Amino acid sequence: MQAQTAQAQSIGRSQAGFGAMIELFSLAGKTALVTGSTSGIGLAIARLFAAAGANVVISSIDVPACENVAVSLKSQGHSAFALPCDVTKDGEMDALVAGTVAHFGAIDALVVNAGGQPAPDAGALSDNSAAYDATLRLNLWQAVRLTDLVAPRMAERGSGSIVLISSLSGLRGNKSIGAYALAKAALAQLARNLAVQWGPRNVRANAISPGLISTPFSRGMTENESLMARRLQNTPLRRVGLPEEVAGAALFLTSAAGGFVTGHNLVVDGGTLITDGS
Repeated sequence: MQAQTAQAQSIGRSQAGFGAMIELFSLAGKTALVTGSTSGIGLAIARLFAAAGANVVISSIDVPACENVAVSLKSQGHSAFALPCDVTKDGEMDALVAGTVAHFGAIDALVVNAGGQPAPDAGALSDNSAAYDATLRLNLWQAVRLTDLVAPRMAERGSGSIVLISSLSGLRGNKSIGAYALAKAALAQLARNLAVQWGPRNVRANAISPGLISTPFSRGMTENESLMARRLQNTPLRRVGLPEEVAGAALFLTSAAGGFVTGHNLVVDGGTLITDGS
């Protein structure tokens, strides 16, 4: 009898501990604005945040896709709202933030995931100023503006979490994606700046630098067999990452589990950055 009682008590403690662990990763009652959330990494983050209990604002330049993702999440019992936005246009970003607050009342988490390479990167700025301008506006300026709009609102409420999706390309030299890499490197610095600026008001800011992740954006690389052979040889885990693995990192940084983490750039790359190619 004593053994059974002890076992029951042990199980009870384990269950209580598990419940507390789950609460660490809960976003129940929180509102998360995720840009670029109709495909790839952004979509995976939106789905995971919704499953964690957040009200999720789905946003990208693709209007029908925004509504489709929101409808899909709501059909699963989640709280979602579609707000399309072209993040290269200041007025649309203003409307995105205002619309999120009008619909859900506040923004507790901002994930700046929208980005890409809108024009070929020809190399030197002197030869390619238009491409540089377009790439920096899409990948950097929009993050600066969105965080400038959202961080003060978070500070007024005394809490908030900002996650900027940077890239492994911002941590290594690049010959063919110079402007994109510059912008992504700057996003990690922006996270550090925001962490220092807003930390005293309990607003955290972090970056995530994914390596090669299986998304539509990376398809040109993942379908190139010779390139992949070299890349995987230089990735200790010997595989391409999944969007859900980046989403897990975003949930950690956004939830109470990451409550004492700010100004950090979390690399999610299977070890590509640190390997010597062995």
